[in-house]
Amino acid sequence: MFSIEGKIVNKDGAERGRIEIDQDTGLILNVGPDTGIADVVLQDEIIFPGFIDLHVHAREDASHTQEYKEDYTTASEAAINGGVVAYLDMPNNIVPPIDDESYEKKNVLTKKSPVEVLLYAGIGPATSPLQKSVPYKVFMGKSVGELFFTNNEDLEHRIERYRGQSVSFHCEDPKILDSHAGEKSHEAKRPPEAEILAIDLALSLIEKYQLQGKICHASTVEGIQQVIEAKKRGVNVSVEVTPHHLFFDESMLTEKNHTSFQVNPPIRQSRENRLFLIEALKNGDIDYLATDHAPHSREEKEKGISGLTHLDTYGPFITWLIKEHSFTPQGIARICSTNPARFMNQFIENKYGKIEKDFVGSLTIIDMNKSVLISEGNLKTKSHWSPFLGATFPGSVAMTIIKGKKYV
Repeated sequence: MFSIEGKIVNKDGAERGRIEIDQDTGLILNVGPDTGIADVVLQDEIIFPGFIDLHVHAREDASHTQEYKEDYTTASEAAINGGVVAYLDMPNNIVPPIDDESYEKKNVLTKKSPVEVLLYAGIGPATSPLQKSVPYKVFMGKSVGELFFTNNEDLEHRIERYRGQSVSFHCEDPKILDSHAGEKSHEAKRPPEAEILAIDLALSLIEKYQLQGKICHASTVEGIQQVIEAKKRGVNVSVEVTPHHLFFDESMLTEKNHTSFQVNPPIRQSRENRLFLIEALKNGDIDYLATDHAPHSREEKEKGISGLTHLDTYGPFITWLIKEHSFTPQGIARICSTNPARFMNQFIENKYGKIEKDFVGSLTIIDMNKSVLISEGNLKTKSHWSPFLGATFPGSVAMTIIKGKKYV
């Protein structure tokens, strides 16, 4: 058994207490009063239900051709470094998981990871639902990889087969992308209206085919407002936002860093748009903080491939939300633990998201009194790069507990 005492935070409250975890089952045995005799006794650090990232590109697949970018071992090391105890891996691989056989071949590879990994299955022009219950991802327009749609008619024809399923949408309209393909900058090639129009279509498909829908990495005020209105009329939809769309805006892009910061959807919003996203995350209009962790080599980034890395910096980033934007610890627990766990728990046996008896004993411990400077030396991702290199966050990850095992 492993025990830890300190300030325990769930989405609905905080108090000092003791957590006992069965290291054989990985489950919480008991949550009780602080006795001062635990294996680990904390002072001011905050114990959260383990953070869960719903949007990661871990790169490893049956082809084994992309492991120079990342694999399940290095992705798990980066996750633990950032206080992330579980993540969901995206399907846009060289060999995408699109049917029962390819899904299981990729799933076997995840077993080397100490953190929980759940796979999305991909939806493409010729796919059908799997036999077992899994989350799905659809790329409405071209992104990194070959799993995408080129027109909305084909998209709806395929989505019709997934009625009632959990489908996450990468929202960029293919016609808008095609009509702006000749623009000079990456941001101009993927304008805001590409996302706004695609979110509008995604919401109509979610409603029409009774999907459990999720909008990935939303970056526009108009897009979020569409989701808010859809929720009000009872559409079963939730929405993610990324650290980079909360931290950066167009005023921070320079000729020197422009290529390095290329991502889909782009960092092309105004400061006002960025602050709106932060407020929407804080007040509950946005449901999840999800990274879209997409590691590439430095050489690939210099050539203009899209994607940013974030697993290592997930925990430090939330301290910026607390310190600079007045997020409460309970609010962080909601967007980083409880809400993503609610999404993930429907597909797995054991339950995450609460510090409570019989829930998984995976925890994130944050020290708000110890700042951290992000440097290459404290990154575990195989790419050894972060958009936050040189940034100092006001707090840091003190330790990560994975099913009763302590990682410092």
